[in-house]
Amino acid sequence: MIQFAQDILRLAATICVSVALASCNDNVAAQQQPAQRAKPAVGAQILHPQKVTLTTELPGRTSAHLVSEVRPRVTGIIRHRTFAEGGTVRAGDVLYELDSTSFEAAVRNAEAALRRAESAVPSARARFERYQTLSANNVVSRQELDDARTQLLQAEADVSSAAAAVETARINLEYTKVRAPISGRIDASNVTEGALVTEHQEAVLTTIRQLDVMNVDLVRSSASLLALNKALASERMQSNGEFVTVELLLEDGTRYALPGKLQFHSSAVSSSTGMVSFRAVFPNPEGMLMPGMYVRALVEEGYVENGFLLPQRAVSRNARGQATAKFVNGAMKIEERVLPVARSVGNSWLVSAGVQEGDRVVVEGLQRAGSGQEVEVSAVTVDDATGELHRVAAESSPTPDPGNGRQASIGATDVAIP
Repeated sequence: MIQFAQDILRLAATICVSVALASCNDNVAAQQQPAQRAKPAVGAQILHPQKVTLTTELPGRTSAHLVSEVRPRVTGIIRHRTFAEGGTVRAGDVLYELDSTSFEAAVRNAEAALRRAESAVPSARARFERYQTLSANNVVSRQELDDARTQLLQAEADVSSAAAAVETARINLEYTKVRAPISGRIDASNVTEGALVTEHQEAVLTTIRQLDVMNVDLVRSSASLLALNKALASERMQSNGEFVTVELLLEDGTRYALPGKLQFHSSAVSSSTGMVSFRAVFPNPEGMLMPGMYVRALVEEGYVENGFLLPQRAVSRNARGQATAKFVNGAMKIEERVLPVARSVGNSWLVSAGVQEGDRVVVEGLQRAGSGQEVEVSAVTVDDATGELHRVAAESSPTPDPGNGRQASIGATDVAIP
């Protein structure tokens, strides 16, 4: 019985030792696991130089290309209004008809005065010709010949004056029909039939606006314009020439379908705001743009011939406020660089120094890899328009080319990361 108890004790001791050894082995394995953990995985985009078009966004207001305020040119009573308010009129269309009775009488009076003046010319001319003959034979004096010539010239001048009066009377008669000076959309009438209007009055009868072409008045700070001129002068940026394309962003954020062009910019800076005025012209065949709309214009400033675009998600700021990015070097280790970031372009930063062709910038897993740490890299790309990340699928294993013995492989494809 005693021997059986001793055997039980030895068996229990053996089990305890085994459990303790197993626990120790687990602790050792747990301690060794971080050292044997796989290298951090990051996604990197390969950089290539490219031609980058630079634009700036400017605020502005739309205005009609042509505006005509219609006023009467003679005094009279309005008899008829011949246009539909809010409709479209063409240049030369009759808008208002004034009472023309007095103007018709003035034309008849002027025509009678013209006939009276014309009737005096034949007798004056005959008298002058007769005196010329008599003066050659010394029958009349030189003074009498000069008087006859003067009377003829006065008669001819009276005819010219009477003809001008007839033309003036006819013009005034034509002015009783108030016509549209330009084509466009006409506003509501400010007067009604029977109203008295006066020549060149201050109040307008109505307003016509040409809307098939629209002006967009823009403003820009003189400081930014000065920086642009310096960049062009130093050849860090190239100009697109005289023709500058402009695109519009409407009030709801949508992009206007038709591009415009920059027409001119002011030659002076506003002393009160420090801004320079610009004007762009846009076609408006559908009438989507209306005068007075607030818009934002994307104006082409120029382009950089060999610029690098780094995704904004890859760039951060250090304690000094400098722009930094992490790159994967040839030893598959992380190195951090300070970059001279010029400006934003879409969802990227434009960098013209500090990078070169083929550099791999880390855009995914930035927090998992520190400077100098060895990493595993997968190729990714970032859509500059949307900022969406795409992973580049790994190339398949090479397959023999039966034609010439060289290796052929399947090209990589882009896969969007959800």
